Amino acid sequence: MPDTPKPGLPQMRPVTFAMLGEALRRAGRDMRRAPLWGLFFAFTYVLIGWILAWITLATGQSYWLIFAAVSFPLIGPFAAVGLYDVSRRIEQGRPLNAKEILTVIARQSRRQLPSICAIVIFLFLFWFFIAHMIFALFMGLSTMTNVSTSYEVFLTANGLTMLGVGSVVGAGFALLLYMITVMALPLLLDREIDFVTAMITSFQTVTDSPVPMLAWAGFIALMTFVAMLPGFLGLFLTLPLLGHATWHLYDQVAYGNGPAEGAAMPA
Repeated sequence: MPDTPKPGLPQMRPVTFAMLGEALRRAGRDMRRAPLWGLFFAFTYVLIGWILAWITLATGQSYWLIFAAVSFPLIGPFAAVGLYDVSRRIEQGRPLNAKEILTVIARQSRRQLPSICAIVIFLFLFWFFIAHMIFALFMGLSTMTNVSTSYEVFLTANGLTMLGVGSVVGAGFALLLYMITVMALPLLLDREIDFVTAMITSFQTVTDSPVPMLAWAGFIALMTFVAMLPGFLGLFLTLPLLGHATWHLYDQVAYGNGPAEGAAMPA
């Protein structure tokens, strides 16, 4: 019988550094107990990156990178939900039934997850628009050059200013995306609520515990960046780790199943 999400919001607790460490410890446990599920969801995600990178190189058309930026927010949440459900089943001592796990993922397409994916894509596309405006503002009057091969243009005064402003604005968009999704995705799997409430709750969770949650954001960003360097291969490790850890962090915040409380509370 499929899981029925519980109605209403749980009482969200403040996040502590102890919770972060416990989430990572439990994520490592889940990866050892269900390694094939982690590899399955990571491979699905990474394969798309490989295909789009290959098409970009083969055609020389950089607009394929836009499709990559749009497709990852579409697929990523569904892969994350799969990892969340695996962790939830391990925590509850339930079997990792493939049909039930994949059914849970399929059910999300008829709930609130597509709506939050649409918000993420809108913010991505808006960031692309802002990035082009920043480029035009600082480099629009520069001598015509190919910025993909003439890197010295970025070392000019305008180029350095553009990189600085763009980095600050981009970091702001990334932080906003993190704040509205970090708790919203597991919350939507666990509870029957609308996506706006989930995003607001996620945002409030970050603002209520800014230091540990911003540290967690930095950890995620660093792990993801390093994992992408060797041809996305590092994502086979980091995606399952971060996916499982996110569920366990939510579990502690929503149900008090943290290191100080001992055994997990019943769902």
